[in-house]
Amino acid sequence: MATPGDSRRLFKLVQEGRLRALQEELQAAGVCQELAGDTLLHCAARHGHRDILAYLVESWGMDIEAGNRDYKRPLHEAASMGHRDCVCYLLDRGASVDCLKKADWTPLMMACTRKNLEVIQDLVEHGANPLLKNKDGWNSFHIASREGDPLILQYLLTVCPDAWKTESKIRRTPLHTAGTACSSVTMHGCLEAVKVLLTRCQYEPDCKDNCGITPFMDAVQCGHIDIAKLLLKTHKACFSAEDSLGAQALHRAAITGQDEAIRFLVSDLGINVDVRAATTHLTALHYAAKEGHTSTIQTLLSLGADINAKDERNRSALHLAYAGQHLACAEFLLQSGLKDSEDVTGTLAQQLTKKADVLQGFNLT
Repeated sequence: MATPGDSRRLFKLVQEGRLRALQEELQAAGVCQELAGDTLLHCAARHGHRDILAYLVESWGMDIEAGNRDYKRPLHEAASMGHRDCVCYLLDRGASVDCLKKADWTPLMMACTRKNLEVIQDLVEHGANPLLKNKDGWNSFHIASREGDPLILQYLLTVCPDAWKTESKIRRTPLHTAGTACSSVTMHGCLEAVKVLLTRCQYEPDCKDNCGITPFMDAVQCGHIDIAKLLLKTHKACFSAEDSLGAQALHRAAITGQDEAIRFLVSDLGINVDVRAATTHLTALHYAAKEGHTSTIQTLLSLGADINAKDERNRSALHLAYAGQHLACAEFLLQSGLKDSEDVTGTLAQQLTKKADVLQGFNLT
């Protein structure tokens, strides 16, 4: 009987791609082993060692459909890491192309996270269904939209023209997803991906998810101004659309602290910096204070925001900064000339004193 140490050694040999040493170890042990639910096949597929994969299947008869604790099969592993030779080998050996792992992810979905068009093509040509959905209601096109590769989106629309007609369980479309997932590194690719969606798909302008958020709001609250501009120009997005709480894009940008987006909305689009959310009657300044975004408060004030604006409960931005324990924001508002009731400023002073006493007790002051 092999020990756990033997198993770890075997997995290390597979990981390093040392086929000859693995052959010797397995012949000596006389058994293939598992580690934490994975088989050696999972390990070989994950690390892209086709020769080891073939050896384990053909010499040891290992099951290509074996699942680990997450129900992942070797095909999931190979597809998720973009190892085309391993994917092709498993498919040629008859691996189930639409097998499901935990959360109902297929190998095609996994491949769409890697931007590897050739692997995606191999899976589709072997019968993978782009319309299958995972437990959150995302299909492969939805996942590809998150990654923002326009070539993959074009391909999926070519082989499955209806792939775009999908919503997640919370009614988010691929257009929502494409506008939020970009980083500064992938911004150009995501912009091109959104262009594909607007050109080849027929999304309704200002389609809303369960929270009432539109793709334009998503782009703005994530700071993707180029995508927001594209949605305005090409899709005729409405910049004053409201979410389920009556908040507009300006308010959502304040919540996430997107200063540049706020400048774009107010200076370029002419949105009233003091516009109120329909349900809560909060201004962008209220939202920024509630979230503790001092720099956003500064941006809003520089654009003319009313520092003394009150909501329907007679609360100023200072009230919300204090309620959220955002003392730096509260101090900044006071230093900016806020004229508020003495009870709030007095309570704030007590809070600041209490904080200082606590810090002193820990010898941090």
